[in-house]
Amino acid sequence: MTEKKEKWWKNAVIYQIYPKSFQDSDGDGFGDIRGIIQRLDHLEDLGIDAVWISPMYCSPQNDNGYDISDYQDIDPMFGTLADMDELIAEAGKRNIRIIMDLVLNHTSDEHRWFLEAKKSRDNPYHDYYVWRDGEEGSHPNDMKAVFGGPAWEWVPEVKQYYFHQFAPEQPDLNWENPKVRREIYDMILWWMERGAGGFRLDVIDQIAKEPDQGITNNGPRLHEFLRELSRETFQKGDLITVGEAWGATPEIARKYSNPDGSEFSMVFQFEHIGLDQQQGKEKWDLAPLSLVKLKACLAKWQKELYQNGWNSLFWDNHDLPRIVSRWGDDRRYRAESAKMLAAVLHGMQGTPYIYQGEELGMTNVVFPDISDYRDVETSNMYYERLEAGYEREDVMRSIYAKSRDNARTPMQWSGGKNAGFTTGTPWISVNPNYTQINAEAEKENPDSVYHFYKKLVHLRKEYPVFADGEFRLLLPEDENIFAYTRTDKESQMLVCANFTGKTVKHPLSDEWKDAKMLIHNYAGEMGEELKPYEAALLLKSRAGDDICDIIEGNRTY
Repeated sequence: MTEKKEKWWKNAVIYQIYPKSFQDSDGDGFGDIRGIIQRLDHLEDLGIDAVWISPMYCSPQNDNGYDISDYQDIDPMFGTLADMDELIAEAGKRNIRIIMDLVLNHTSDEHRWFLEAKKSRDNPYHDYYVWRDGEEGSHPNDMKAVFGGPAWEWVPEVKQYYFHQFAPEQPDLNWENPKVRREIYDMILWWMERGAGGFRLDVIDQIAKEPDQGITNNGPRLHEFLRELSRETFQKGDLITVGEAWGATPEIARKYSNPDGSEFSMVFQFEHIGLDQQQGKEKWDLAPLSLVKLKACLAKWQKELYQNGWNSLFWDNHDLPRIVSRWGDDRRYRAESAKMLAAVLHGMQGTPYIYQGEELGMTNVVFPDISDYRDVETSNMYYERLEAGYEREDVMRSIYAKSRDNARTPMQWSGGKNAGFTTGTPWISVNPNYTQINAEAEKENPDSVYHFYKKLVHLRKEYPVFADGEFRLLLPEDENIFAYTRTDKESQMLVCANFTGKTVKHPLSDEWKDAKMLIHNYAGEMGEELKPYEAALLLKSRAGDDICDIIEGNRTY
């Protein structure tokens, strides 16, 4: 398959919605599809091209919808199939595509396939899942589940263990079975016929698992499966597809995002996400942040995928803490650091993703007690670590930094009751800072985080250098400044940012002083010093063939 034309998603900006927390339309405390429809004008105003929505399929909600019991129906907590059809249509009127979130590695244990599978070994659906013989109490091997405990669950009806990489209620599908793959392809085609504009594939690098060898991701048949999946489904429409692949390397990502379209449009990789995690330990074991390491990591991905693949650009999602609380200063310099982080990300090559509330500068939450949290991963970790002898204060510190619930508190629409999210009792408490941080206040303030994001979204569509320009990292060893250039045939762009809460020297060369200021998170021009969390994008026409030294005495990556 050859690339026929420039892909629309190369100039797009995508918004992620966690539907449970976005907007409740009926007062039951849970966000829903009609709530999303009510807020489409917000997304249109921001300039969004597509919306990725976390799963809304029928689900027992053991893992907040990532345990699907019916791929072809909507969970009543979110609405109906008719509501979904209306959402797709209403978004389309605003030139916004809807990206479905698909979980193809596992199902719920309440899915009809699994209910049949556990009846007997002779059942036609038994081989839809991964089973191993054994004796109760003696697991096939010592593999552990991501959410804690063993990765094997005993079923007395068949006297076998099934494999689950996540919760016991999420049995893994057997992709070795061609009948499973056919069922999945037919389901995807069904959604495409209903108007789905793309798909995000949850933990897709784990479908080719080989648990007997301890292999959970990047199994030997992974890309064979993905090419077949793409050929049978995605290539039949003008879609955007993105795979979640925690184990991706640049080499592997080039396969995922090959310009020939044989697999996906792009892939989510998470190398930059683990930089505040102690080597070889869990995500809860915090390590000091290093700007030098962050720059090296992001530069590597920019360089390795240039003209050989495509990057997805993100700081936040439903599984991650709020970026302004992680890499910025969510108190004294909340607005400045939120804008700075946006500028650095959106200046790179790739498709940017904005997670709900990121455009407002929403922050992590500090709930006083574990009972305030709803995430199964957070709860399991809390009790496991207390039992292991950890101090409660240390455990809570890790939760405040890394819990998935940091991203799942309700969207902060206004300073009114429950932040305008619901007229009822929200399923998880609203972050108390909603009276200061909310969409209404942000939109009224022309210097807000929201208006900064809105301008960035429009700049990406206006200037081709955002999509096409070659990346060049400057000052790779500088512990304060993140600076890089993007260069295409017509122009050069400089992105320069202070990642600290202090003023630092900024050796900007004379030739950039006359460049066009595309966006700046402080009033006035940039001086020889960068203020706390100051950031700007500068643009100038390219004269001649030489790429100039942009920062005096610079060293490049």
